[in-house]
Amino acid sequence: MTPRACLAVLTLPLLAACGGGEMRLYPVSGPIADLNPSHVIVVKADNDKETSGPISFRLPKPDKLKCKGTWSSVTPKIVSREKGVTLTLRDTGGKLKRSTEDVGGVNTGEIYAVCSDGSRVQGTFRSGSGTQSGTGAATDTLGNSYKLLF
Repeated sequence: MTPRACLAVLTLPLLAACGGGEMRLYPVSGPIADLNPSHVIVVKADNDKETSGPISFRLPKPDKLKCKGTWSSVTPKIVSREKGVTLTLRDTGGKLKRSTEDVGGVNTGEIYAVCSDGSRVQGTFRSGSGTQSGTGAATDTLGNSYKLLF
């Protein structure tokens, strides 16, 4: 195997890990929990370093429904403006400055997905500012309730 091929094989897992995050749905009540309470539904979430992105997953048997949707998080920001006059030799004239920064604390978010049979999954979550982890709850139109963790 050539050195270039070895490098490609070694970096492939690293590139795959950077592609997106995962959320997990744990059935807590409803038909899926009655069938197999230990089943975990892995939700692939893209753009996990942004404030929204696409999600995709499959609900388990009997139908193995394919579901696609969006996750979105509300990240509050502080906008500050500064106006004034400066009288220094280096910077004579008006001064105008504007800055934006994230607010620390807890952010809220939502997930919403539509499955191949038309059923819907929706939920809410909370995450910490600057983190890629959180907790929440979701329900679907098939009568299932889930704990959402990521």
